Amino acid sequence: MAGFGSTSALRIAAAVFALAAFAASPARAQSDEPGCRPEVAGLRAPIHRANLTPANLAKDEVRLTFVGHATFTIETPGGAKAATDYNDYVRPPGTPDIATMNKAHSSHYSRNPDPGIRHVLPGWDPAGVGAAKHDLTFADLRVRNVPTNIRSYSGGTDFDGNSIFVFEIGELCIAHLGHLHHPLEPGHLRALGRVDVVLFPVDGSYTLDQTGMIEVLRTLQARVMVPMHFFGGSSLERFLGRVGETWPVERRDQPAITLSKNGLPARPTLVVLPGN
Repeated sequence: MAGFGSTSALRIAAAVFALAAFAASPARAQSDEPGCRPEVAGLRAPIHRANLTPANLAKDEVRLTFVGHATFTIETPGGAKAATDYNDYVRPPGTPDIATMNKAHSSHYSRNPDPGIRHVLPGWDPAGVGAAKHDLTFADLRVRNVPTNIRSYSGGTDFDGNSIFVFEIGELCIAHLGHLHHPLEPGHLRALGRVDVVLFPVDGSYTLDQTGMIEVLRTLQARVMVPMHFFGGSSLERFLGRVGETWPVERRDQPAITLSKNGLPARPTLVVLPGN
């Protein structure tokens, strides 16, 4: 490893969909695609070119930094910088080019994003019409989303209230699960394609329970698995205690790691970065 988702009829349909979303058995993730996913027919990701300063990274490298809670920065060789679950509490240093956000709690989105951010991508449709749809290419970074459901504040289901954001840099594919509340269905897995690095919540209560999250990880089979959203050490240590005999665990002293497709470990590995 190099340094390393008539009114009565509509309500019935919605209820059926909710049960499927929370109870479906996931299929195995695809692993033989050249990238995370080929272009969808009829959907072309707009390419935004910018005069960026190249990062101090080799052509096939990506720098991943855990800022805290559910926020990471992703930096590319071409100088593009994205921040995940950008919010008003935990913010990365500097201004990212792209900020992704999710709806579950205010610690996952911002009411006042930095005006210098070029592209703010909410993981839900603010108009409430349907699912968010993002497929953006900025310099050498492609960002797209796979919608999932979340529990609403009233205890019901907020359909398409969360997004798994996928970041593609060359042949390396990073998936941030956001505030995932339910197992992944076959449709989610087909949309995700191959995942090399997964950033996943591990608290086990506000998001999917730890048993369900372990099954998600087994299905995705990402080579690098980075826990987040663990509110201090107890939930993280509980999770690591459950999976320590299943996957190797590497604890890092620094919050930043450098990743490359060719430098991924031979088997799925948990990489713990300092943060909370």
